[in-house]
Amino acid sequence: MSDLATNTETLNRHLARFRTDGILNLINGESRPAASAATFETSSPVDESVICSVAKGSAEDIGAAAQAAREAFPAWRDMPALERKKILHRIADLIVERAEEIALCECWDTGQALRFMSKAALRGAENFRFFADKATSARDGQQLQSPTLMNVTTRVPIGPVGVITPWNTPFMLSTWKIAPALAAGCTVVHKPAEFSPLTARILAEIAHEAGLPPGVWNLVNGFGEDAGKALTEHKDIKAIAFVGESKTGSMIMKQGADTLKRVHFELGGKNPVVVFDDADLDRALDAAIFMIYSLNGERCTSSSRLLVQDSIADEFEAKLIERVNSIKVGHPLDPATEVGPLIHKVHFDKVTSYFETAKQDGATIAAGGTRAGDKGWFVRPTLFTNATNDMTIAQEEIFGPVLTSIRFEADDEALALANGTQYGLTGYVWTNDLTRALRFTNQLEAGMIWVNSENVRHLPTPFGGVKSSGIGRDGGDWSFEFYMEQKHIGFALGHHKIPRLGA
Repeated sequence: MSDLATNTETLNRHLARFRTDGILNLINGESRPAASAATFETSSPVDESVICSVAKGSAEDIGAAAQAAREAFPAWRDMPALERKKILHRIADLIVERAEEIALCECWDTGQALRFMSKAALRGAENFRFFADKATSARDGQQLQSPTLMNVTTRVPIGPVGVITPWNTPFMLSTWKIAPALAAGCTVVHKPAEFSPLTARILAEIAHEAGLPPGVWNLVNGFGEDAGKALTEHKDIKAIAFVGESKTGSMIMKQGADTLKRVHFELGGKNPVVVFDDADLDRALDAAIFMIYSLNGERCTSSSRLLVQDSIADEFEAKLIERVNSIKVGHPLDPATEVGPLIHKVHFDKVTSYFETAKQDGATIAAGGTRAGDKGWFVRPTLFTNATNDMTIAQEEIFGPVLTSIRFEADDEALALANGTQYGLTGYVWTNDLTRALRFTNQLEAGMIWVNSENVRHLPTPFGGVKSSGIGRDGGDWSFEFYMEQKHIGFALGHHKIPRLGA
């Protein structure tokens, strides 16, 4: 990676067109201002400077996008899967070509460190390639014999879908949702988070440059209370895929109820990393630190609760404090930076409010707990110790570089602590006792669990949570189960007896 000065110069070249023209909606293959001509400004969390103006979409814009998606759906659905596959691979190729632009813009728009965002585009391209290759088998089904019928199943795309993506790692998460939708044969209306619109626009441009037909992928910017609500309520949108807060997921479910929308939610987490005294403590320490302080702690799968066995807690927390205090906070375009600024003042205020909450609850701020600098939304990586599981800091999703450490004595206590929140997205277990690992993971209430590992993504596996952490699964064939409808067809094998009424 280049140095900060070079990266800044390159970023400014990429941003020049946005500063001049702003970010427009993309509906039916055309760049359009909002129907009302309204705009809002997006700012960088690095120095609070305005990046550009953004079209502020409303129900009228969502309506136009939904109509375009509805009209484009039959042709896209019926396009031979091999042709869809070629287009999706072409999208992946163009993502790779523009990887530097995507990474730099995402860093400036979100505050994420370049050391992580430099690979965001490549992960997005990988998502498109994976689902491109699966497009040819998306409609595959089963042949189920019965005494009188040959029963055949297949899948068909559900129709136009709405995709609402968050502001943390927005590029990768957009590809994670949109690639399988397109591979399945669905058309898309995408509403990105208002805090991070840059790379959503770049991605939509790439898709159309790759040959995606007009109307198949529509982009409408705006806020949740107007554009988002209109999307979740629109009668032509058959399903909503959403990544974000649990309370927002609940609102979307209510808004989509009248039109019986199918929903897929990837929601919040208060995920435990459980470290037993027989674990490889050096590796457990590395993993625990990585899973909470990378990506500025703004990740749903972060290990935000450390449950550490009492017999090793003093030593483990001492090493943890030393490491946390050594994490480099700085400009996200500096390759040496490990933690950048939080996304926005609204989120900065939320995260830093927990510092006083921790004190009031009786926890110790063992590291961090302060703002870093006086410009931009920088927070020092923070560690709370002497915490208990009933404290607010152990129950609420802080969604920042903040770790809460809780001690336990025995396995049953650790399990009760791990399961003792409303969330159930991920869990991380560190032990070299196989029987314990099998027993513990079997009883741990989480949709995804890693043993002696950090979160290592494998695209064919199911991704999602239980309890308040989500509904449904992404990844592999599970994605198609959301974007497609099952269809059964029965063929009579002969002249079986049919009951005769009124004969």
